[in-house]
Amino acid sequence: MKDKRLSYKIGQFKIRELGSRPVKALGECFDIEEFHQQIWETGGVPLQLLEEKIDRWISSSK
Repeated sequence: MKDKRLSYKIGQFKIRELGSRPVKALGECFDIEEFHQQIWETGGVPLQLLEEKIDRWISSSK
């Protein structure tokens, strides 16, 4: 049970970190709903792959 809670918290912190990136990069063009869509449509993947996807999304949104 502890492992699941730890994994959940690590994921939560990483998603918060990833959320701050497009806010800084896109400013007023940042769309929180689109960010959430990017996260949820990815499903369960290693955090490194999610991070790479969000970075690509930020680049394509500029």
